[in-house]
Amino acid sequence: MNILGISCFYHDSSAVLLQDGKVTAAAQEERWTRKKHDISFPENAVRYCLEQAGITIKQVDAVGFYERPILKFERLLSSHLETFPKSYKVFVQALPSWITEKLRIPSILRKKFKYEGNVFFVDHHMAHAASAFHVSPFEEAAIFTADGVGEWTTTTLGYGKGTEVTLFKELHFPHSLGLLYSAVTAHLGFKVNNDEYKVMGLAPYGKPTYYDQFKSIIDIKQDGSYRLDMKYFTFHYGARMLSRKFEEKFGPIRAKDGHVEQKHKDIAASLQKVVEEVIFAAVNNLHELTKTKNLCLAGGVALNSVANGKLTSMTPFRKVYIPPAPSDPGAAVGAATVVYHMLLGKPRAAVMSRADLGPGFSHDEIKSFLDNRSIAYKELTEKELIKTVAKLLWENNVVGWFQGRMEFGERALGNRSILANPCNPKMKDILNLKVKHREQFRPFAPVVAVEDARRYFDVDLEVPFMSFVYPVKKDKQRLLPAVTHVDGSGRLQTIRREANPRYYDVIKEFEKHSKVPILVNTSFNIRGEPIVMTPEHAYRCFTGTGIDYLVLDTFLIKREDNKKDLWDSESLAKD
Repeated sequence: MNILGISCFYHDSSAVLLQDGKVTAAAQEERWTRKKHDISFPENAVRYCLEQAGITIKQVDAVGFYERPILKFERLLSSHLETFPKSYKVFVQALPSWITEKLRIPSILRKKFKYEGNVFFVDHHMAHAASAFHVSPFEEAAIFTADGVGEWTTTTLGYGKGTEVTLFKELHFPHSLGLLYSAVTAHLGFKVNNDEYKVMGLAPYGKPTYYDQFKSIIDIKQDGSYRLDMKYFTFHYGARMLSRKFEEKFGPIRAKDGHVEQKHKDIAASLQKVVEEVIFAAVNNLHELTKTKNLCLAGGVALNSVANGKLTSMTPFRKVYIPPAPSDPGAAVGAATVVYHMLLGKPRAAVMSRADLGPGFSHDEIKSFLDNRSIAYKELTEKELIKTVAKLLWENNVVGWFQGRMEFGERALGNRSILANPCNPKMKDILNLKVKHREQFRPFAPVVAVEDARRYFDVDLEVPFMSFVYPVKKDKQRLLPAVTHVDGSGRLQTIRREANPRYYDVIKEFEKHSKVPILVNTSFNIRGEPIVMTPEHAYRCFTGTGIDYLVLDTFLIKREDNKKDLWDSESLAKD
């Protein structure tokens, strides 16, 4: 049975294919359009899912959509009427997209794919909850979801057992932990729905000196429920997120390219403290209600890897599962699993233990790409590749690493990554100078073989999807300056050989040079662009940056041997 899951029209559109209960293909639309956080209908991603499975749209048994558009429109209309006339301009601007797209999902599917089957609309937070629980390793688990807003809901407590998911407590718009975080992101001069992770990375540089000010605008109860003082916000009716009253309390909005001052760092630290307070109170309440040791998280707030890393120390939960795409792209997974398990009554079939669900390219396809563009390369055996790349990394070369199928979700996990030496104290600056061109306060992530993780990190879970921040052991921090953040932590990925043999082998071969089984792993892209998907994307990123070497499957490409990029007339003619 083939179930298609779709998420779109808010941010990070995606499509997934569930075949007999197993996710076999999943990808975000941005990887094709090269428009970061693309919100458009995921036409390319849908076509990929069908092609990957070798099926046509006529073989799709049902489509699950990640929210109920009518209820969401009802919320928009209700908020408009409640705040009229202040909301008039935003409402008028939003109305055309609702009329032409957001309320017309079945007709879009008919028009673009000639799909005549059933489309099921799933409550947004149910889709989030299912996206974590149905593909988790747990037979039963508590479930916590939090994001900006779905239809009306912003935060839920729930429980899953077998194939059933029940959400038994919820908070409603405009009281939203996700929107609070986004509002402060805007205040700090960063981009909403894009840069919240920058605020999280900035927080360790500050002190929570604004904690009391935050507590005066969010009323947090002992059970983790909360209410925002809406006098400080305008996101419920306006294009801005914050009122002048917020600026009176926290100071003026930082200009986009303005200097990051200590007060901005302190605001970030204070926000993080308050958000963690809500999460831990709510999750502790959830444990009291469910009495299970297993926890699943989803929604955009589940991307707060700093809070995630403290869950087992701050709550009674001992096992935590967060899927590789806990925010809106992953809700497409939940939409599909709700249809399959809860509407059609089918049993659970598979754990999502890997994220390599996107497009892949064969050895021959990559060779053809290189030859057609007269790109100089060396074709290596598997053993030669591992030894060569490990040595290059130890010699402080930056390596673009492209292999297998693209990862689904926000993180590069070893198939579309940039790898580097974590032992070099200058590597952060090297990566920022050569490749990423990003803020100096942002950390780079470590990847470690799972059997070595506890020697270097205070970690108590396997973390294959890089969703948790853990302390680097104090006696190891001097060995790992490139991946140790200012507070002594790292956003960790653990890797098993059976999950990604080539990636694992490079890490272990690097250990022979460095005595450290760890590499820097950052996403293969530059600031403002999606992660690369195709060999052409990878080569263009390689030639447009200071990456020293590019690995495409077992082909090694050296920068010094390839001075031309893909933008010259000869290459364009071949396209």
